Amino acid sequence: MSSQNILLTDFEYAPFSKIKTEDYKPAILKAVELAKEEIDEIVKSEATPTFKNTIEALEFSGKKLDRVTSIFFNINSAETNEEIQKIAQEVSPVLSEFKNDVILNKELFQKIKSVFESKDSLQLNKEQETLLEKKYKAFTRNGANLAEEKQAELREIDKKLAKLKLQFGENVLAETNRYELQVTDESRLGGLPESFKEEARSVAESKEKEGWIFTLEYPSYIPFMKYAEDRELRKELALAFGSRGFHNDELDNQENVLQIAKLRYQRAKLLGFKSHAHFILEERMAETPEKVESFLNEMLEKAKPASKKEFQELEDFAKDLDGIDQLQKWDSAFYGEKLKQKRFDLDDEKLKPYFKLENVIDGVFTVAEKLYGLNFKEVSNIDKYHPDVKTFAVTNETGEDVALFYADFHPRPGKRDGAWMTIYKQQYVQNDKNERPHISIVCNFTKPTPKEPSLLTFNEVTTLFHEFGHALHGMLANTTYPSLSGANVYWDFVELPSQVLENWCYEKEALQLFAKHYKTGEAIPQEYITKIKESANFLEGMATLRQLSFGMLDLSWHAIDPSGVTNVKEHEVEAFEPTKLYPDVESNCMSTAFSHIFQGGYSAGYYSYKWAEVLDADTFEYFTEHGIFSKDIADKFRENILSKGGTEHPMELYKRFRGKEPKPDALLRRAGLISK
Repeated sequence: MSSQNILLTDFEYAPFSKIKTEDYKPAILKAVELAKEEIDEIVKSEATPTFKNTIEALEFSGKKLDRVTSIFFNINSAETNEEIQKIAQEVSPVLSEFKNDVILNKELFQKIKSVFESKDSLQLNKEQETLLEKKYKAFTRNGANLAEEKQAELREIDKKLAKLKLQFGENVLAETNRYELQVTDESRLGGLPESFKEEARSVAESKEKEGWIFTLEYPSYIPFMKYAEDRELRKELALAFGSRGFHNDELDNQENVLQIAKLRYQRAKLLGFKSHAHFILEERMAETPEKVESFLNEMLEKAKPASKKEFQELEDFAKDLDGIDQLQKWDSAFYGEKLKQKRFDLDDEKLKPYFKLENVIDGVFTVAEKLYGLNFKEVSNIDKYHPDVKTFAVTNETGEDVALFYADFHPRPGKRDGAWMTIYKQQYVQNDKNERPHISIVCNFTKPTPKEPSLLTFNEVTTLFHEFGHALHGMLANTTYPSLSGANVYWDFVELPSQVLENWCYEKEALQLFAKHYKTGEAIPQEYITKIKESANFLEGMATLRQLSFGMLDLSWHAIDPSGVTNVKEHEVEAFEPTKLYPDVESNCMSTAFSHIFQGGYSAGYYSYKWAEVLDADTFEYFTEHGIFSKDIADKFRENILSKGGTEHPMELYKRFRGKEPKPDALLRRAGLISK
């Protein structure tokens, strides 16, 4: 059977069209077996443990397993179905068990320990030192020093967590997919742009239903909340969105939230840490929950006065315009957009014709070419998992291969919402060959219609640049070891390359490269560029407060002993108190759909978006001092940040790039929260 399973053959590019769903499970199980054999070889070797025969051998073991699981779990996010979800539930405990088999392998740990203890005499380079320390810590931080019965307990916790996190994500996806708002009376669609209505009409037609259908997917949900004049419909959609996983039914996530938080706490205690946050943050730039709390509170102190003033302004505006006495959560985007239009005479509908998706893609490619000398050529001979996916060969100035780039831009039922960058093959060097990476970005942008191409909102433009910034981190990787390559960096450093690239979207020099009217080819008018720049800080205090509230909610679950928490909603209300602006909505709960922290990798790490903003504002200030396309600064950023991955401590890399440690001042200046 294995000889016929395409996933177990040697391939350079993921062979999507040849993979059958039933191939995944046997391929993963076989790849686990192969990886175990490679580990056994290291353990059984009678040679004295060295960096090469132990640390390097371990680093390069399990390559087939890495390739197969990366394909499988990426498909589970971008093109899933019930069968694939079922397989994910079946293989996740197996993979968790295998990971623990490695981490809790006594003989293997003794060999690693022996190399680690002799490190001063090994004459290792910086990257080798980092790899050795990371491997040693991976074992000690995950139970290698625990007694056997404690190790068994750890295994049990990890198995349960793997299943619970998957269940959490499946519930959120199912909740998102099962809801639709059907409107048959066109008079209730006042304020909605024609192109958006046309998209909603085509969704209804595809479901053989009357009227217009709006969903909880972002390209449908966000414009509706921003433009729909019918306050009752906005409320209905907002309540559906905010209550995902909170209906006391088969898709309810309350128990999953409590169990995940408690199991993470138990795991941390077992390993000798005060809380899950203490465990996680030991391997972050921030180092401790106390430092994160201090950082969030410092930002809160600066943002709160501005956010309260902005909220009052928005409330007064809504009252004057429509006689609304109490601003609710479903009013925020609508009146925010109205006030923005009044103040700047600028809205997404004016801007969208200048942001045709294909032009924005060309734009981000041109920015990458100007900064890093990269060339992108669309290719048609690479296998894809869906017809929507585009594939590009990436080369440098001398024509050498840099990376393969996949891009998947539009929503569909089997795809989770949001936007992310992911990897199908890591960059690394082995046997003198620099293996180049296969990088993908996945987004959920408005689909083209028979009458119109895909036109992006400005927010979607910044999202594309953001994810492409992550992609550059992966593409420009140039390290020896896969686990230190590209975006394999401290979690509160990983957002720097993505967030810094968003800055180019606000600059005239960059916008003129790609912001052209899709019908006339006319460049975006200067007055629009000025207004984009001026409006960049619009309601920034409220936006900052919102991000801080998510970071605080995250810590409230992970920096404490959660065993006393029995009511998810009550706990959440208390956590949100310091950042509260709007009245609470009793039927809504953020935690039950907070996939970043309960399914993704952001547990005890959501603060990192704001943390990385400090780095990105400081970085971009450096660019603006020398010109946003300065080759000198771009080379320094590439050499010290993008190519180095996780080979050194990020603060050392940052100081080498910038010449000093970052301070929040650049961010606070950019946000208009302190004077320039």
